[in-house]
Amino acid sequence: MYEEIFFKRLTQLRLEKGLSARDMSLSLGQSESYINRIENQKMLPSMTVFFYICEFLEVTPKEFFDVDECPSIQLLHIIDDLKSVDPQTLQHLAAIIKKLRD
Repeated sequence: MYEEIFFKRLTQLRLEKGLSARDMSLSLGQSESYINRIENQKMLPSMTVFFYICEFLEVTPKEFFDVDECPSIQLLHIIDDLKSVDPQTLQHLAAIIKKLRD
């Protein structure tokens, strides 16, 4: 359970900062796929790197695990994907979502 919370929260906080997984990895001095491997549940960081991640994201370890309003990992990936969609397509998708809610 805690691992799933960790993966979701890392993705959420990274996306809130508007960072790509690659850019965050490189900023932490890791390989370009490091954060992606963590978010895809292939590995966990060491405790030392976890503290670097918290510092980089400007949160305390306690705040990192404050998950009262943490969205699902699927939603976070969709949001990440939407960042690369052109504005016209984004408008169409927004209309579709609105129609589905009605």
